[in-house]
Formats: sequence, C-alpha cells, structure tokens
Amino acid sequence: MRKLDKFIIWPVYFDCNKSRKEGRRVPKNLSVVSPKILEVKEAADKLGLENEVNLEAHFPKMPWAKMGMLLVEKRESKEELIQDLARHLQKIKSQQAAQPAKR
Repeated sequence: MRKLDKFIIWPVYFDCNKSRKEGRRVPKNLSVVSPKILEVKEAADKLGLENEVNLEAHFPKMPWAKMGMLLVEKRESKEELIQDLARHLQKIKSQQAAQPAKR
C-alpha cells in the first residue's frame, strides 16, 4: 500500500478510559476498555480491510506510551471506518470476556 492510500488508526481512538481531548474518537457507547493494537487489527481483518501493523509507534499525544498503530486501506471516510472498527472491536472484546480464563 502507498502511504496516500491508507489511514492511520490508533488504539486510543476506541479506549473508554480516555477523553475526547486525550484522543478517543468514538462515543462512549462504542468504546471498549484498553484496546490492544492486535485486537484492532483483528477487527480490521474481520471487515476484510488490507492493513499493516507498526508495533513500535507512539501516539503523538502520549509519546511515552508505545501502543502501536494500524495502517488501513481507504475505502470510506475515516470516521465511518473508525465507527465500523469500533463495532467489531466491541464484539471481539465481548467474546473474550465470555470465554473462561485458561490456567
């Protein structure tokens, strides 16, 4: 993918523990607790989006936190893409919560 053909998606966009000012971009009812970059990648895969993960990336508002970023192909507006990813991320998190913990 060329750089102009993709969006940058950060896990903080979906974190219910962050405010809009801190970087959350979805409403509280679509956000999840502490999303990981690999969970966001899984949501993008379920949407059938071509994507790349950069695990070493730092979110610009929090340069001390290495959270990783996802580069996703452009198909629709970034806001619509973020909303779709948030819905799939909620399903992924709820499935993880429903599974019993392994020992």
